[in-house]
Amino acid sequence: MPIPYSGVMTLVSARVLASMLTGWRDGGVAYTALAGRIRLLALDGRVAAGTRLPAERELAAQLQISRTTVTAAYAELRDAGYLTSVRGSGSVVQLPYRVPVQSEFQPGYLDFSKATLPAIPGIVAAAQEAVEQLPAYLGDSGFDPVGIPALREALADRYTARGLPTDPDQIMVTIGAQHAISLVARTIMARGDRALIENPTYPHAIDSLKAAGARLVPVSVTSDGGWDELALEQAIQRTSPSLGYLMPDHHNPTGVSMSVELKQRVLALAARHGTTLIADETMGELGLDTGPVLPFAAHGSAILVGSVGKTVWGGVRVGWIRADRTVIQRLVRARSAGDLGTPLIEQLIVLNLLRDFDSILDSRRAYLREGRERLERLLVERLPEWTVPHVGGGLTTWVNLGHAVSSQLALAARNEGLVIAAGPRFGVDGAFERFLRIPFSYSADETERGVDALARAWASVGRHPIAEPVHDFAASVV
Repeated sequence: MPIPYSGVMTLVSARVLASMLTGWRDGGVAYTALAGRIRLLALDGRVAAGTRLPAERELAAQLQISRTTVTAAYAELRDAGYLTSVRGSGSVVQLPYRVPVQSEFQPGYLDFSKATLPAIPGIVAAAQEAVEQLPAYLGDSGFDPVGIPALREALADRYTARGLPTDPDQIMVTIGAQHAISLVARTIMARGDRALIENPTYPHAIDSLKAAGARLVPVSVTSDGGWDELALEQAIQRTSPSLGYLMPDHHNPTGVSMSVELKQRVLALAARHGTTLIADETMGELGLDTGPVLPFAAHGSAILVGSVGKTVWGGVRVGWIRADRTVIQRLVRARSAGDLGTPLIEQLIVLNLLRDFDSILDSRRAYLREGRERLERLLVERLPEWTVPHVGGGLTTWVNLGHAVSSQLALAARNEGLVIAAGPRFGVDGAFERFLRIPFSYSADETERGVDALARAWASVGRHPIAEPVHDFAASVV
């Protein structure tokens, strides 16, 4: 059943769409080939749901074909559920299904739906030290919406050392990055406001923005080209979103990073149009091929979100927000509607780990470099049909399968003992059926088992293709 698009409608011109359709003729029936290429653009997220296609006459003139061919292609897309006619707006892209989120993880399965690292060896020692430090805090109520002063000071010092002068009163400690994103979204935005978001992106950021009542404005990001800079600039200029959620360094899932020049342009443009930008920097310090980068807010005004979930361990639920003092004060006032503070012992654990955080990051980067090279080698050897990008950082690679079967592959992989999130889980309204996010943060044995399972699943999908996309079994993707 087609899912009508509920976000902000955008327009793709005949000239831009024609440039994206280069090589669309496949020697078959012209209108079928044209419809097939537009369908793939929608599935891959390059033409987002809610985009109004150019008029038939305009596209025909740009492609130098008959209008009848374009009319027939649009009709085929409508029949298949990829286009809908909106009064006064012409033909608008939609997707004919939504990938649902369901099912609990079953024991005994290898879980690649979570891009995580095993806990660092020092966690137990840091926890034992935290228990010894706890008596000094027992005279307080234990309810603290902003975080203990010592941890806020340590986080502020770290930002300052990284090139962004920060005071402790610009820091709020949260229950992980997801909590931070949700809190900022429901505090900064009003229901019905527009929110800029990358496509693909972190799935639970989509969830948080939608829960806050946002109308999403998606902008394409690809492994080979990075951000669609023109679309990014036009989205801000034309829609003036109240909020924008970005992962400028080691983007999840593609692994790409913004150039300094693009960061500066986006921040300046957002400031002119009154858009508050959130930069999710949970993987910002996991660059594998380059040196340290400045925090996003060093180039302009932005709210920064960080956590130890991707660097220390996901079981330590501590994150933080770095923002202007007035923003922190607003967040403190709004926080009590959802929770009453971050657990004290976990804050003390992170405080203890921050003393040697650079060494922790060095060991994590070395581990991830080995994992990245191992995964790339195994995929090239066992699944040579796939396009595997070489990412510069983060924990994942965004593989192009070459066919729109990601959901089918995820289901087949489950039959092989592997849980993995299908590409549409990372898209707005179900795009990216040709893509699969694969983490390289697992052990050598787990990575080899995972690739073997994917190879068997791929062979199974080839032998027994499924006509319609199927459910993604990864309910919680991180």
